[in-house]
Amino acid sequence: MDGEELTEQETALYDRQIRVWGANAQRRLTKSHILVSGIKGTVAEFCKNIVLAGVGSVTLMDDSLVNEEALNANFLIPPDENAYKGKTVAEICCDSLKDFNPMVLVSVEKGDLSARSTEFFEKFDVVVIGYGSLATKKAVNEKCRKLSKRVGFYTVDCRDSCGEIFVDLQDYKYTKKKLEEKVECELNFPSFQEAVSVPWKPIPRRTAKLYFAMRVIEVFEENERRKHGECSLLDLATVLEIKKKLCEANSVSESHVPDSLLERLITGTIEFPPACAIVGGILAQEVIKAVSGKGEPLKNFFYYDAQDGKGVMEDISNSFTSS
Repeated sequence: MDGEELTEQETALYDRQIRVWGANAQRRLTKSHILVSGIKGTVAEFCKNIVLAGVGSVTLMDDSLVNEEALNANFLIPPDENAYKGKTVAEICCDSLKDFNPMVLVSVEKGDLSARSTEFFEKFDVVVIGYGSLATKKAVNEKCRKLSKRVGFYTVDCRDSCGEIFVDLQDYKYTKKKLEEKVECELNFPSFQEAVSVPWKPIPRRTAKLYFAMRVIEVFEENERRKHGECSLLDLATVLEIKKKLCEANSVSESHVPDSLLERLITGTIEFPPACAIVGGILAQEVIKAVSGKGEPLKNFFYYDAQDGKGVMEDISNSFTSS
């Protein structure tokens, strides 16, 4: 990814951000290749930001057709039905993103992400899964970890006005400033499977309730074979029963996961655009940091809830259970 130097055209176009994070960081960005799957409001915001930042290429995967929900939060889809009729969400978003920065190669890859071989992911530096199923997130993360090169892995999920980001950079080295010196640092990230399988009891009570609520919703959708967002108030009783079983299995009180929060997540199936902008912006910032090697990355979950306006980072790993 280090590749050749920036061209004269790239240096001129990215002059302002080169002044912020330096030519070497910008060079790494322009040589990076990003795979993005699942393009709703939050991911559209993320894609816009990384294209403007000047990554090398963005490959989009989303074979779904445009519907009313997509038009609500995905600003990359034009409101004119004639512009998107017969096209997939990925194809429409690809056309829009090219206009933001013609120097970034934006393309579409069709098919099922989870069915791709391990070798398919080798050509990317970062893989981002938006609104994926529990099985897809586990499978793709495992494939990325099998590669000889380090591929940054991210998931993002927004429901109602709440958002979750997960990060796996495996063994990641970076530099940060401490006083006037640059310090070399290293972080070890757990896999997605490890991070969502941590027993709940040792996790500090102050941890964001959204971490536990998202796990309940994932299990519900997997058990009921539902796609992301395919739920309503009619499913609340089933969701609460799953919560009860998970709390019992983890030896924690049911108050660990508020019923009111679960109700919000299953009834608020349409994304809240302001939350999309915030969570998508944070995700883009984290990918840019990881690719450029500049700044301390998020480890390993981020949560945002527009009701209280707070964003929190949570480091959730098996370290809670080690003694």
